[in-house]
Amino acid sequence: MSSERVHASYLIETPLVPAAVAEVMAGEQSCGTFKRVEGETDALRARARAIVERVETLETVDAPSLPNALLERQGHSGPWQRARVHLSFPVANIGANLPTLAATVAGNLYDLGESTGMRLETLRVPAHYRRRFELPRVGIAGTRAATGVSSGALVGTIIKPNVGLSAAQTAELVGRLCAAGVDFIKDDEVCADPDHAPLAERVPAVMAVVRAHQERTGKHVMVAFNITDEVDDMRRHADLVQREGGSCVMASLNWCGYSAIQALRRHTPLALHGHRNGFGALSRHPMLGMGYQAYQVLWRLAGVDHMHVHGLEGKFSQSDAEVIDGARDCYTALAEGLDDTVMPAFSSGQWAGTVPATWAAVQRDDLLFMSGGGILAHPDGPAAGVASVRQAWDAVRAGDTLDSAARVHPELANALAFFGRA
Repeated sequence: MSSERVHASYLIETPLVPAAVAEVMAGEQSCGTFKRVEGETDALRARARAIVERVETLETVDAPSLPNALLERQGHSGPWQRARVHLSFPVANIGANLPTLAATVAGNLYDLGESTGMRLETLRVPAHYRRRFELPRVGIAGTRAATGVSSGALVGTIIKPNVGLSAAQTAELVGRLCAAGVDFIKDDEVCADPDHAPLAERVPAVMAVVRAHQERTGKHVMVAFNITDEVDDMRRHADLVQREGGSCVMASLNWCGYSAIQALRRHTPLALHGHRNGFGALSRHPMLGMGYQAYQVLWRLAGVDHMHVHGLEGKFSQSDAEVIDGARDCYTALAEGLDDTVMPAFSSGQWAGTVPATWAAVQRDDLLFMSGGGILAHPDGPAAGVASVRQAWDAVRAGDTLDSAARVHPELANALAFFGRA
């Protein structure tokens, strides 16, 4: 890969010649438009134009994936050719400007009249360019150090009910979860600064019980407070969490935006837990939007420490293969010689019974295993829920089965009996 270019790959669909469409894509996202204009000299194009690196022709289909009024007006009736297009863009066009990077590799491409499908699949940046952006402040090693978990998966849970609890009720639940033995607790994405439990009240109340637990046991439980808000308010919320002895804040990435997350990263040393809610709108259609590999590159350039990947055998629409690929993306450095990996958060319908699939898929335990109902709804209480997850991890790491481990661990046995009644 050229040291001066950003590389991106796309899945496209078109009734036209894919190579010609690729050239339109390159021109539209660099120095050109649909017709060559005054000032677009050969010298300028050589310096600033995106390059079509290659085009791989794929299958044809009998119907377009997406509507396209322009192609309909022109009378195109198919067939529709799919192809994978590889483009590269000069770094000099973009600079260390994350929103403009996103606008360059995506942007108006989704609106091109030549396509009935457009999906950004992968994004690669050169090492020197990656170093111009934010790095994770905490990352995998820092998260382990903060929580005192030197090995094994970090067992986490989510505040439930999602909304409605007062600050005092939230703190009481956090106290019970700390006593149950969790490593990590996070707010739900829909609970940030509500009237019934504003962060100004909730953070001090929760951190009082976290500090008390740490004084009793020596264990710091990392709490990811959802501070999603306008950027100045997020800075203020993060300062409050830091003053109260907290170690993590969470933000809804898609709704805050790249610049806000960069500003938050530059402001606070706390772990930044990146929640991807809304990613399905960008990714769920196979011929539209953005794949997770490209998505996580952009947010890692903003400096997040944790990234959600959803969960295996979970309750959401993603396939297990997509979840696995997402976790592996988080473990892959964006630049050679740079440790900028982030900790994947497995969440959505996770419980002791989904541990074997998770371990088999990634064969490592540098992850947040987020279990809401799998802990809070355990028939013997949250402590038994936490124990069941840890027992499952210990079993699979030792090459044992859950059924075998359940013979000596009643918490795991009861989890399998209760949650396995799907």
